[in-house]
Amino acid sequence: MLILDPVLKRLFRNGTLTLIEADGRTRVYGTAMPGWPDMTMRLMDRRVPGFLARNPSLGLGEAYMDDRVRFEGGDIMDFIDFVRRNNPWERAGDIDKMGPLRKAWLNIVGRIDQMNARTASRKNVAHHYDLDDRLYDLFLDPLRQYSCAYWADGVTTLEEAQHAKVEHIAAKLTLREGLRVLDIGCGWGGLAIQLHKLSGARVHGITLSKEQLAYAQAWAKREGVDDAVTFSLTDYRDVTEHYDRIVSVGMFEHVGVPNFSTYFRKCHNILAEDGVMLMHTIGRVGPPTVTDDFTRKYIFPGGYIPALSETVAAVEPNRLMISDVEILRRHYAPTLRAWYDRCVAQKDKIEALYDGRFYRMWLFYLAGAATAFENADLVNFQIQIVRHRDALPLTRDYLAREENTLRARRLATESDQTTNVVHLDASARSTVSAI
Repeated sequence: MLILDPVLKRLFRNGTLTLIEADGRTRVYGTAMPGWPDMTMRLMDRRVPGFLARNPSLGLGEAYMDDRVRFEGGDIMDFIDFVRRNNPWERAGDIDKMGPLRKAWLNIVGRIDQMNARTASRKNVAHHYDLDDRLYDLFLDPLRQYSCAYWADGVTTLEEAQHAKVEHIAAKLTLREGLRVLDIGCGWGGLAIQLHKLSGARVHGITLSKEQLAYAQAWAKREGVDDAVTFSLTDYRDVTEHYDRIVSVGMFEHVGVPNFSTYFRKCHNILAEDGVMLMHTIGRVGPPTVTDDFTRKYIFPGGYIPALSETVAAVEPNRLMISDVEILRRHYAPTLRAWYDRCVAQKDKIEALYDGRFYRMWLFYLAGAATAFENADLVNFQIQIVRHRDALPLTRDYLAREENTLRARRLATESDQTTNVVHLDASARSTVSAI
């Protein structure tokens, strides 16, 4: 255990961690304090300490997945939160403690992993997004928004927060009937369909996931909007049509730094001169770094969370003007915690779809992500981009007006649908009574 002892002493200062080794020996780290956890970490075999020491982030994830590490007094979310609360980004992170050779090596590995040529991009997307649809049904909202929600004042449910996100984005796009919109990385189609319903704009979504494409096309057909909302299996580099608006939510994380300039050059070339683009992406508040080993191996191969500096540097040479940047600091944390809680509640169904190892992998991923938005360096960027400086109103006052209008329109539509259901139900009861 000597190999882990100095690391655990550094990680745990507030609250106590009791470590129980495979042979039963016990060590305690930290100091009991009000408001801080008292947790136990149990190692199930003698090789775990060395396994963890070789690569802590990957090692802990794999040891938890393989049930070689167990927690008491809390779950994996509580444990990772415990670590990160003790070591917040604001107090300097591990990147500052790396030597120059280690940094250089990680940058080389990271850039190679992010090359994301067309074939690799399709393979990487399929790794995550072509999972069984029933998995996503267990924890996503009805709009199937697999991205950060928008927790505006008074919003308390995941469903309402995702509607608020869509309306926030729609307001920034200044949508109206007749505009042509490209949705880059359209997911299962919920954003595209809702943008059309809110504004009357025609939306075309592109994805590299065959499963998502089939789902989106079937959804648009069920909604009766497949004449105005269409989808295709298309790489963003192959788009040739021109659009009045471009929206991209949760896709830029899959582009890769070597392709940033290509991405924004393509957006410039297909965006109308008076067009507007809104890009919503996870971002870092710190300098550029690399994707952690666990995420790269198990969750998002080829994925990378960009720093604002390298994103802006890729925009500037491509004759695009950044008209607005909003930093959503904590909004993804309650989103991820809602997903985590729903997955825990659906443990039996997830294990039936896959197995216990997959279930623990998924929890580790969600727990690591949620706590990273609370105490590490992750945020969300919403970057609004134009080609012409007069494409948008002079001040940001229009945003609140647009959001209020869109929300009122949605609520009125939902009210009408509820009324129609009630009338149909009453009519059916009357018919049955008459019979």
